[in-house]
Amino acid sequence: MNGLTVTDIARITGGETHGGSGTQDVSSVVIDSRAVTPGAMFAALPGERADGHDYIGRALDAGAACCLARRVPEGEGRCVITVPDVAAALCALAADYRARFSIPVVGITGSVGKTTTKEMVACVLSQRFRTLKTEKNLNNALGVPLTLFRLAPEHEAAVVEMGISDFGEMRKLAEMARPTMAVYTMIGRAHLEFLGDRKGVLRAKSEMLDVIPEDGGVFVNGDDDLLAELSCGRRIISFGLGSHCQVRGENVSAFSEGGITCDVVMGERRIPIAIPAYGRHLVWAALAAAAVGAQLGLDDGEIAAGIASYAPVGRRANITRTPYLTVIDDCYNANPDSAAAAIESAAELGGRLVCILGDMLELGGDSEELHRQTGALARKKGAVLLTAGEISRAMGGRHFGDKKTLIDALPTVLKAGDTVLVKASHSMAFEEISEALRELRL
Repeated sequence: MNGLTVTDIARITGGETHGGSGTQDVSSVVIDSRAVTPGAMFAALPGERADGHDYIGRALDAGAACCLARRVPEGEGRCVITVPDVAAALCALAADYRARFSIPVVGITGSVGKTTTKEMVACVLSQRFRTLKTEKNLNNALGVPLTLFRLAPEHEAAVVEMGISDFGEMRKLAEMARPTMAVYTMIGRAHLEFLGDRKGVLRAKSEMLDVIPEDGGVFVNGDDDLLAELSCGRRIISFGLGSHCQVRGENVSAFSEGGITCDVVMGERRIPIAIPAYGRHLVWAALAAAAVGAQLGLDDGEIAAGIASYAPVGRRANITRTPYLTVIDDCYNANPDSAAAAIESAAELGGRLVCILGDMLELGGDSEELHRQTGALARKKGAVLLTAGEISRAMGGRHFGDKKTLIDALPTVLKAGDTVLVKASHSMAFEEISEALRELRL
């Protein structure tokens, strides 16, 4: 953050300042008191496990310029700005701060592959521009403001991931981030409990389009049936493998853990690229990145170099080879579409395929059927299917009552040379299974 004082923040948020000096500069915004550095503003948010108001004193002791809170702790005489709603105040502050920058901002959304595409686009743009990107997958109503607060005068472009689960949420994110371009990765079967069906997913995510400038680009996966028909009064650039796509992937190599190669075709341009990571979805992410890069004037060498510099983030299709197994840790999150892509990709790595799958949440009334279809795909690929979780029982295969029972059974189920995929919704905490697989001796 640059150029804001305590008084500025109070004015923008409509807050009241208690104690301290209003002229003090604020250098950053944090929501974890442990992350406070001198000059930061600590936003005291209520949480499931702790209330940020209990840490205001600790934040000020660590050198915070001020705290943003609903109330002033008893006996606290240092600088606190009080507002009725801390989260809403952060959004208002982020929108005001974003408006100070006249740079390209790429908004990334979709049901599958948002974080991967965000990383790939940022890798490409960084070849020419000093580029800010969303850290990890901080893509919600708290993550987007925290990303925007990191904008600084040296930044020449930004890539902002935007994730939602209900109607109205994307509009709020878009009004903060004000993307000048949008990338839509795929419209899949995620958050159906709230959005109803894929058309509902598209309608909710399309709320971003209202803020895209008329001369801004909207980049869509042309292999997605709903996105291929999108009409929004903006210039649409399609990417994908289909012959109708304006940015097209050709000569795609076999998928392997070592990576993928293909040619990116854009009119008369043909760019050979190498993607140094595993996963079928990476081709679409690379094509999106190439399309955005071309829109912003990058040459063929810059686009290819950016894609070659990509590295996976978090527990997304990370491959570990132990002396006994190939472990695909893809347990950050899951929905039927991402699970299908993971199973398809894992099946191409060789070895006996073992799929360890858990519950996929927020799928609404069709949840059981969607789980059944996922299990059927795993069996069609010849996989040994192991499941844990109440809903995943519908997948078929061998079901375990809990993760511990499943982990205890692994030595008797697995064989040396197996390829093991681990995938479930984030709250299932299947990373415990991934860690157990890495330590397993057969």
